[in-house]
Amino acid sequence: MSTAAADVARIQPLVCTSGSAATVVFTLLDAPATTGCRFAYHGVFDGPGIALANRVVRRYEARPCCMSTADYERLAARSQTEGIRQLALNNQPIRADRNPDLAPAMTAIGVALHEEATLDLLVDDLSRQT
Repeated sequence: MSTAAADVARIQPLVCTSGSAATVVFTLLDAPATTGCRFAYHGVFDGPGIALANRVVRRYEARPCCMSTADYERLAARSQTEGIRQLALNNQPIRADRNPDLAPAMTAIGVALHEEATLDLLVDDLSRQT
């Protein structure tokens, strides 16, 4: 993600954690948050990914980015059509704080979507924000 963001000449700060946000990530984000910095957050569409999204949304009042039910459904369908390897959703989806319709959609479709499936959507969103 960080390389793709650099390719679109992203001018706003971007933090890529490459996995679950550990204490060091929250420590890094706490400082700008105290000065009024606003965050947008994107993570993976699986149980742990939604749990982490909820933590970030709650802690920083972050805006979920490209994490709507429609995004999930579109990306799941596209990944199947384009032959992108689909990963089975092997845990019970967690209710997304700002999107109560997401967990039922994930249960119905049964596919976990990681960054590879969402990269072009994220880069497009970044491009619009520069």
